[in-house]
Amino acid sequence: MTPCDENPDHSKRLGRPGTAAARPRWLAWSMIALLFCSTAAQADGGPFGIDDRPAYDNAGIWKRNYQEMLEFGAPVVLALGALWEGGDDRLGKTFWQSIDSTVAAGLAAEGLKYAFSRERPEQVDNPNEWFTGRGQSFPSGEVTEISSIVTPFVLEYGKEYPAVYALELLPVYDAIGRVKVWGHWQSDVIAGFGLGFASGYFMHRRKSPLILSIMPHGIQVGLKTQF
Repeated sequence: MTPCDENPDHSKRLGRPGTAAARPRWLAWSMIALLFCSTAAQADGGPFGIDDRPAYDNAGIWKRNYQEMLEFGAPVVLALGALWEGGDDRLGKTFWQSIDSTVAAGLAAEGLKYAFSRERPEQVDNPNEWFTGRGQSFPSGEVTEISSIVTPFVLEYGKEYPAVYALELLPVYDAIGRVKVWGHWQSDVIAGFGLGFASGYFMHRRKSPLILSIMPHGIQVGLKTQF
């Protein structure tokens, strides 16, 4: 069985360059461009040669409090939506695929943080401090989380409802914000975006969500059916 046989819409969803279905990849490149523009200093290091500390900015829309609201608020909204919808319809299934994606991406990000042990910009001004045992900068766990949450929805509904692509602005915003407050280097957030997208992509391809399959029947059909 080929990937396209497993999901009949798979080949259409990926699309060719220039189609609506190819927009997630276009948005990923747009995010990289935005990160370049958000850097006030000359980049000089890191795995892609783009890392440096920009001017510290913890004000306005980049205030750390807003990033934390997104970090903790998005999973709450996701969990409530999944419990309410269950997995019997298209929307509910997408909610649960997003939960699978978030859990898988989060575990992978934590493992990579300890494996690479990269120091954060708030710790050092050198982006090449890896394997020190003192840092957990690579990849960005927050950007990984937000990207993994929105990706299944973008892949499922983006082609029919192009406004759904606006969800990609959430990880882009978080990525730029994390760089501005010296929480991560540019390559950290790009890697986090990629990890979250990859997790969302593979979980979206599954016919049935993993976590939903072990939940009680009442959760599988959704709380909305009980009211």
